[in-house]
Amino acid sequence: MPTASFLPLLWLTLWLLAPVTWAADACPRVPSTGDVAALVERLAQWDDAYYRRGESMVSDDVYDQARARLDAWRRCFPGRVPEAAASPTSMGHPTGHPGDQAHHPIPQTGLAKLPDAEAVARWLARRHDAWVQPKVDGVAVTLVYRRGALVAAISRGDGVAGQEWTARVRRLPAVPERLPEPLDAVLQGELYRRLQGHVQVEAGDAGARAEVVGLLARERLGEAEAARVGLFVWDWPDGPADMATRLHRLAALGFADTAAYTHPVTGPAEAKRRRQAWFRSPLPFATDGVVLRQASRPPGTAWEAEPPTWAVAWKHPPREALAEVRAVSFPVGRTGRITPLLHLVPLELAGRTLRRVSVGSLASWREQDIRPGDQVIVALAGLTIPRLEGVAWRAPERRALAVPDPEAYHALSCLRPAAGCEEQFLARLAWLSGPAALDLAGVGPGTWEALVAAGLVTGLLEWLALDEAALRRAHGIGEVRADRLAATFAAAREAPFPRWLEALGAPPGVEAALPADWFTLAGRTEDDWAALPGVGPGRAAALVAFFAHPEVRRLAERLGDLGVTGFGR
Repeated sequence: MPTASFLPLLWLTLWLLAPVTWAADACPRVPSTGDVAALVERLAQWDDAYYRRGESMVSDDVYDQARARLDAWRRCFPGRVPEAAASPTSMGHPTGHPGDQAHHPIPQTGLAKLPDAEAVARWLARRHDAWVQPKVDGVAVTLVYRRGALVAAISRGDGVAGQEWTARVRRLPAVPERLPEPLDAVLQGELYRRLQGHVQVEAGDAGARAEVVGLLARERLGEAEAARVGLFVWDWPDGPADMATRLHRLAALGFADTAAYTHPVTGPAEAKRRRQAWFRSPLPFATDGVVLRQASRPPGTAWEAEPPTWAVAWKHPPREALAEVRAVSFPVGRTGRITPLLHLVPLELAGRTLRRVSVGSLASWREQDIRPGDQVIVALAGLTIPRLEGVAWRAPERRALAVPDPEAYHALSCLRPAAGCEEQFLARLAWLSGPAALDLAGVGPGTWEALVAAGLVTGLLEWLALDEAALRRAHGIGEVRADRLAATFAAAREAPFPRWLEALGAPPGVEAALPADWFTLAGRTEDDWAALPGVGPGRAAALVAFFAHPEVRRLAERLGDLGVTGFGR
C-alpha cells in the first residue's frame, strides 16, 4: 500500500509515476459500469484495511497498479468513474476503539514514487545534498519523547492521525522507553520484522510486514516474540537541520541503524548501486526499494500529510502484477490430471511477458472460481515460473465454462485418441518421446500433433511402422526431416526394456521388480508388488491394473512382434 496522504495530489503523482502499462498517451479499453464498480469496491476495502487497521491485504505493487488503472479510466473516460472513488478521502481518519485515535504532532508525509533511473536522475539533478537509505518494509510509527521519556506511539493512519499504540510499543525492546538525554523529540520510523541474512531479490517480503501487524495486535506478547520486532528511524522532523549531524545525534540516542544505512548520493549511478546492493545482498529486514532524501527540508511544523518535494521512493522491480483473465482452459495431462490454465491479457513482469499461469488443480480452481474477466495477482517463482497468487477482484459477469469431468480421466484412460481424449493422448505421446522415456531426438509435441492431424498416428505405437513417404504426408514435415524421423523411429526399437516401460506409462514402483521381462511382471499379484521396497498397497493396485489392462496388453504384444527386448517370449 502507498504511504501517502489522501490529498488528490498523491493520486495524480501515482498516475504520472506508477510503473504500469497505462501510458499517458494511451488509454485502456472502455470499462463497463460493473468493471468500475468492482475496482472501486476493492480499492475501498484495501484502503480501509490499510489506513484504519494498518494491514496490507495486497502488496504495494498490486495496489499501485490497481489505483493507476482507476486513474487511467478516470482520465480517459470522464464521468465513468465516480468522483468519490478518485481517492480515499471519504474515509476520514482511521478509527479504532473509542479513545484509540491520536494526532501526529508532525504529519507523516508519505512518499511519491519514481518509476525508473531516468526519473531518479532528473530528481537528483536539482539537488546537491541528497542521501539514500533502504525503504524498510514494516509498519510506520511516530514516537514522541518528552524530556527523554516515551510518551506516545502512533500508527501512521492517514498521516494526520493514527491509532494510539503506546501500550503496544512499550512492549518492544527495540523502542527505548527513555533516551540517554532528556530531550523532546518526534521520531518517525518503521517497526520491522528482524530477519537473518534476508536477500530481497530471492525471498521478497517473506510476510514480514504482516507478521509485525499480527504481533502488535496481540493482547499478550512474549519476550521472544517482542524481540523479533526491530525499529528503523527514517526521520527526525524536529532534529538538527544538517543531515550528518542528525545521523550522528540519532546514533548517540541509540538509533545506530539510521546512520549505518543512510549514505550521501553523489549521482544517479551511486543511487542505482546502493539500490542494487540492498536488493541483492543480505539485510536484517525486508525492503521494497530505497528512499532518496534531500538533507535540507522545511522545519517539521511546516510538514503536511502529502508527498513532499524533498524525499521520494524508488521501488524495487515489482514481484507481483495484476493480470486480466481472457480465458480458462482445462488441459488433461498424461496421467489424467486436469490442470486449469488461465490465459491472460499479456503483461510484462520482471522483463518477461506473461500470457498464461496454472491454477494448480481442478479443486483449487473450483475453490477460487476464476472466470474470464477476473483480475488475478501473478508473481514469478524463482524469477522465472509464473505463479498465481490469488484473485484481486472478480468480473461482475460470471461466464459459464465447459469443465471436463475428472471421473472420465485417469492413468489408464485415453490410450487412443477417441473423442474427448485428444489432449491426454498427445500428452502420452510427448511423454513417450521425452527424456524420461525413449528420449527421441527431434521429436516433440509439435511433431506428434502433425502426425495425429494427418491421421498417421491413431495409437501409441503406430509411428513405429511409418516410413519416409508416409511421414512426408504430415504438415510441415519435408523430405530431410522425414528421413531423420524414420531413422529415429526405427532406432527406438533398440531402446532398453525399462525405457519402454516408462514410455507405456508404467506406474511408479515397477523399477523395484527389475530386471524382469513383461510376462514376469504381468504375472505378479498385488501381494507380490506390495512386498517390494517402496511399493505400498496403492502402488501395488495401480501396477496390477496397468499390466492387466487390455489395451496395454495389446501394446505389449505389438512390441513383442517387433522384437523389442523384454516383450517377446
